Amino acid sequence: MAANDTIADMLTRIRNAGLARHQTTDIPSTKMTRSIAAVLQNEGFIEGFSETEDGVKRTLVVALKYKGKARRPLITTLKRVSKPGLRVYSNRKELPRVLGGIGIAIISTSSGIMTDRDARRQGLGGEVLCYVW
Repeated sequence: MAANDTIADMLTRIRNAGLARHQTTDIPSTKMTRSIAAVLQNEGFIEGFSETEDGVKRTLVVALKYKGKARRPLITTLKRVSKPGLRVYSNRKELPRVLGGIGIAIISTSSGIMTDRDARRQGLGGEVLCYVW
């Protein structure tokens, strides 16, 4: 399956795995998906991730995080903002705040993929990839 939008594909796989209470989910590995997974791990939304290689095909195995005895997914919402058909950019003054700082916006900047908080701290704007909370 060759999806044009690897980020939307990644977010959907994480969302579906969380709803189905899976421990891990497999995502096709690209530089972008690895960077987003690293941000999600640093922010504590996922347990961690590793990369497996099957010949030519590389896959990210993302370990999901749950809270409480009911095992509710830690990630309640993943929302794609900038799409291939409509890119959404934000300068450093207009970086979005997700749920008043409870959630994060993942921004693609000239210094790599980072949260809105880090981009604000470094005085960078960029493409708003997605919101996570």
